[in-house]
Amino acid sequence: MSVKKLTGLQKTAIFLIVIGPQLASKLLRQFPEADIERISMEIANTGKVDVETIDEVLDEFEILNEARRYMLDGGMDYARELLDKALGPQKSQEIIRRLKEAAKVKPFTFTRNADPRQLVNIISQEHPQTIALILSYLDPKQAADVLANLPEELQGDIARRIAVMERTSPEILKGVEKVLRNRLSTVMHQGFTAAGGIQAVVDILNQVDRGTEKLILEELEKEDADLADEVRQRMFIFEDIITLDDSSIQRVLRELDSKDLALALKGSSDDVQERIFRNLSKRAGEMLREDMEYMGPVRLREVEEAQQKIVAIIRKLDENGEIILSRGGEDAIIY
Repeated sequence: MSVKKLTGLQKTAIFLIVIGPQLASKLLRQFPEADIERISMEIANTGKVDVETIDEVLDEFEILNEARRYMLDGGMDYARELLDKALGPQKSQEIIRRLKEAAKVKPFTFTRNADPRQLVNIISQEHPQTIALILSYLDPKQAADVLANLPEELQGDIARRIAVMERTSPEILKGVEKVLRNRLSTVMHQGFTAAGGIQAVVDILNQVDRGTEKLILEELEKEDADLADEVRQRMFIFEDIITLDDSSIQRVLRELDSKDLALALKGSSDDVQERIFRNLSKRAGEMLREDMEYMGPVRLREVEEAQQKIVAIIRKLDENGEIILSRGGEDAIIY
């Protein structure tokens, strides 16, 4: 089948199938939940794909990735010039058009190299909604540094505003960009895209130190308990258990119901299973394998529920200081 006849959804499914389950699962997490469902369904409905189609999909991905890099490095004109030379004007024009529609340059890119402390000084007196808008477009690490240095009484409110933010009109974006650009006296790359949402908060909190995380989550809890709970759930997922050290995994295992563990492992990666079995006794490992085998086919919903129970236990042990989850920022650990 020609790639030209495939939909974007079909191409995405083929690409994820080709790169393998471990890498595909990591990439899939980056999509919105609605898209994850559609892509997963398409993957499930995809049969055998001929080698020629796979090669065309991979080639197209590589070309689009290179074109996007050209745009970020040197702007639209630079990308068009290089693509014209490499692919010809007609193909180049088609790629540029698709990139414009699918992934416009993000606002506030001119702040990419700005010192976070400088940004704090510039925006700290702005309305919390304006600060939230700016942070939602920054790189998560940069946004985390800025948020951690804002007044503590503002941090929870700003995080909540980012989480519930939806689309912002181009007029408002341009106005905020203009003010910030003038203050930083840098070159601005204009554009418009959706920002905010719960994942934006999760990305930021995963980069801050533990004290800042705790403070922000406590403030979110006061404002919206359900929102705070969803943020917590997304901050550590079941597959992240491989980031724990062996002693922490052993501590977690002591709290788990054997049925929940067997269910959770039915839908996990080989890496996760290997880490779990490595931290069990030979007898316990044999019993767990038997439970998984006798369980037979299980519903995905049941697997996800079991994994979420285990995640909740892990987060509770972390909050109680019994285990340590890896965290960005200045989170010193003393042995």
